Amino acid sequence: MADEDEYRCFVGNLSWSTTDESLKDAFSKYGKVTEAKVVMDKFSGRSRGFAFVTFDEKKAMEEAIEDMNGLDLEGRAITVDKAQPQGAG
Repeated sequence: MADEDEYRCFVGNLSWSTTDESLKDAFSKYGKVTEAKVVMDKFSGRSRGFAFVTFDEKKAMEEAIEDMNGLDLEGRAITVDKAQPQGAG
């Protein structure tokens, strides 16, 4: 679905121990999280320190960006911003 990317956040500076589930838990207070995915290194299997969180509506995404950017998550000050569409830039 083309609209899915519209409500996706980029989350950076994650702790190595952050999981998809803990990320979903942290962001679900803003609305329904349709996907929370920590990006893993395909060779080592370790987190690459960033993730994408997708919401089902724009308002939830905007509130999450505003509230979560710079907050501490598992000992790290995370960065949260609107994700760029795949293939952009």
